[in-house]
Amino acid sequence: MENFEQEKFTRAKKRVEEIKSFYIHLMVYLVINAFILISIYINADTFWTWPHFVTLFGWGIGLAFHAAKVFGFNPLFGKNWEERQIQKFIEKDKREMDKYL
Repeated sequence: MENFEQEKFTRAKKRVEEIKSFYIHLMVYLVINAFILISIYINADTFWTWPHFVTLFGWGIGLAFHAAKVFGFNPLFGKNWEERQIQKFIEKDKREMDKYL
């Protein structure tokens, strides 16, 4: 019983560390990109050009993947995806079998 409680504690601690890691990543993203964009705004003649936002966009994609991993969001293979695929193949097999009967 004590071992089970220790495992629960270890899993919970790991989960908290993953969430904490994401929020630290988010804060660094916001601070660094704000600094970059403010610097560009102050020093550049034209602000709204693509090269000024490449870091924001690229790093944002990485941050989105980090969030998806931490919070369990997977639009391609969601919770019901596997069940839907199984049902799809069962229905397909049933239709094929009905052809021969």
